[in-house]
Amino acid sequence: MKTIQRTTLSLLLAAISLGAASQAMAETSWEKHHPRRDQVNDRLERQDRRIKREVKEGDMTRAEARKLHHEDHQIRQEERDMASQNGGHITRQEQKTLNQQENAVSKEIGK
Repeated sequence: MKTIQRTTLSLLLAAISLGAASQAMAETSWEKHHPRRDQVNDRLERQDRRIKREVKEGDMTRAEARKLHHEDHQIRQEERDMASQNGGHITRQEQKTLNQQENAVSKEIGK
């Protein structure tokens, strides 16, 4: 009985490891081919989590969060539009522009 449990556990852990490795490889490929877009989108994801945390902790109203989420959504759409005009990539200047916009939203979080 213990042997069956160990075998099952080993197979389960192996499957989880393979799934995680596949996901990590996909992220690495995206980061490798689109590092500027990846950086911009990672920031947007972190800001999204910060906004949600502020609402959960009661430091921000839902209306304030909705406004900031909307601004982040506009930045993400602008990033996509920029990339569509340049073969899926954004330039350094476009990344800088997007980061400046994200900086403005970031300052509003936690006020």
